[in-house]
Amino acid sequence: MSPLLKIRAERDQMSAIERRIADFLLEESHLLRDYSSQQLANALKISQSSVVKFSQKLGFKGYPDLKYSIGEAVARGDAADGGGAHGNGEPVVDDPHAALAENLWYIKTRAEQETRLINPASGIDAIARLIGKAGKVFLIGLGEDGIPARAFAMRLSLLDILTVHHFDAVLMTASISTATKADVLMIFSEHGQQTNLCKISRQFRERHGNVISVTRHSANPLRAHADHSLLVSAHDDRAHIVPLIYHSALRHLLDMIFVLLCEGGKNRLDQLESNLERIRSLMEP
Repeated sequence: MSPLLKIRAERDQMSAIERRIADFLLEESHLLRDYSSQQLANALKISQSSVVKFSQKLGFKGYPDLKYSIGEAVARGDAADGGGAHGNGEPVVDDPHAALAENLWYIKTRAEQETRLINPASGIDAIARLIGKAGKVFLIGLGEDGIPARAFAMRLSLLDILTVHHFDAVLMTASISTATKADVLMIFSEHGQQTNLCKISRQFRERHGNVISVTRHSANPLRAHADHSLLVSAHDDRAHIVPLIYHSALRHLLDMIFVLLCEGGKNRLDQLESNLERIRSLMEP
């Protein structure tokens, strides 16, 4: 995994000083070979020990190892701030639509890689197991967050997993009065700040059910109240691009869980095919 990719993925969890170092490395990665740890510290007006600790926190022995790894990534074209498929920001074709499509593919792929990095396989497996054996799966998302919640609820239903989906906090509050410790609540909230969703999370946990939060990779109240978390990494300087890559990375993450459920449970694929056949019959003239 590229060190630049790892830095981008972890940036939201860093301290203010660590973010200053991270931003310099991401923006000036091609110049890093000319900087010693002391020179980097001087440029950022921080202590040399902060640079060393930053390197070690990322899993390197020290700054020289980090610098060498970043140098290799730049040589391979893995620069984290690149805009094109080759990481150099230059269109690879003359067709503007093809160039736009390739750029979107590149940044979506990068977001999916970052998202996979911050969600360990053991955590994904644990969440899939919880959903697979749940008595009921409650799902809620407000506003735009309701779109992936509804889509995932439908997919779970196709696997004969009982779902209770709402896009209204009051309706969900009423529904979870029937929840038991065998049930799971999935709360979709990009920024995890909605007070009413945090209240629903606490109420569900009072009934001893398991709460899964689906948010950005940031410190937020909803994530703090959850038993398990699905985290999404999506960064871009353009405001109109950020929601596109957020939902692309989120959908890829949920697709992984769906595939695990399909392939990990008894007769799940048969149930899926049977339900899809019934749907197809409804669509026929």
